[in-house]
Amino acid sequence: MNIHEYQAKALLKSYGAPVADGVAILSADEVEAAVGKLPGPLYVVKSQIHAGGRGKGKFKELPADAKGGVRLAKSADEVKAFVNEMLGNTLVTKQTGPAGKQVNRLYIEDGADIDRELYCSLLVDRAVGQVAFVVSTEGGMDIETVAEETPDKIVTVAIDPETGVTASNVRTLCEALKLEGDAVADAERLFPILYKAFVEKDMSLLEINPLIVMENGHLRVLDAKVSFDGNALFRHDDVRELRDTTEEDAKEIEASKYDLAYVALDGNIGCMVNGAGLAMATMDIIKLYGAEPANFLDVGGGASKEKVTAAFKIITADPAVKGILVNIFGGIMRCDVIAEGVIAAVKEVGLKVPLVVRLEGTNVDLGKKIIDESGLNVISADDLDDAAQKIVAAVKEA
Repeated sequence: MNIHEYQAKALLKSYGAPVADGVAILSADEVEAAVGKLPGPLYVVKSQIHAGGRGKGKFKELPADAKGGVRLAKSADEVKAFVNEMLGNTLVTKQTGPAGKQVNRLYIEDGADIDRELYCSLLVDRAVGQVAFVVSTEGGMDIETVAEETPDKIVTVAIDPETGVTASNVRTLCEALKLEGDAVADAERLFPILYKAFVEKDMSLLEINPLIVMENGHLRVLDAKVSFDGNALFRHDDVRELRDTTEEDAKEIEASKYDLAYVALDGNIGCMVNGAGLAMATMDIIKLYGAEPANFLDVGGGASKEKVTAAFKIITADPAVKGILVNIFGGIMRCDVIAEGVIAAVKEVGLKVPLVVRLEGTNVDLGKKIIDESGLNVISADDLDDAAQKIVAAVKEA
């Protein structure tokens, strides 16, 4: 689960991280009160959407030469003008795709005098099985660009869970970021704070880009991106309350009600698969044969008929879907349950696009029999390669 920048900053501030004062607003009527709570005279007006690259983004409704989704204002009047331009408009960044995202919230923050911009993030390093800091002196840039062009400027420091952040870890991080004086003292407090927040709140990503050294020599968290492990949200009622469903795909929200692993994609072939690895392989082979998957959907190993029905309805509700591939390898999941779920869904919502079904494993013969006797216009497949070729061909012919 993702949250907005202002929510991430409030969370980090509650742990003691150095964060500027700021106020989130939902309407232009709140601007005057928000500005009155900040010292000024320098303000930053930030679009709050779940996507990066906001500063370089462009608003669809504004001229091409208009400023982006993060703007520096030097007066209260300028803040008001920016709010009127930004709020309610659609911001397009390299992470939103061409459709962009509507800006429904803005964050007005106290400005900062920046000396240097740094990069700092925490994530789970699967290679060592530990939470790790990833830092770079190249803050303010996309870390992917830094990794590609100057990988030597990225330093990773794994943290032993038995010791937490040690003095040695802090020294390594400070050296990697070339910190001096007051910034070192700030870092000695900040790095343990970030680690504690990451672990206690079951985060999957904590990214500060940039972490700045101000002209007075102190550190400040200038931007913050936080993602949480969805499987751990049951432990954090306070985190669940931060969810903004307007930033999520409606199909993904519906899928979460049935505990389905669903991610909307840009293609036109809907996929229903059991098992994340098999789902990834299914998407790969669809791409291999020249088409694009419309979604990732893992119904899980123990899905019920109702769950499968819900999954199929979510796929068919996507107008971009021009064909559906059901690929089930029955282990814990029984093929007859999948077949019954598909039939129930088709009877309820109809079938207007080609459907290819590949079943293998537990109760496969019964599953195939149920589908064969259903009267549905279903294309059977013997294996994954055969299924992918058939659905791609059927979509092209449709």
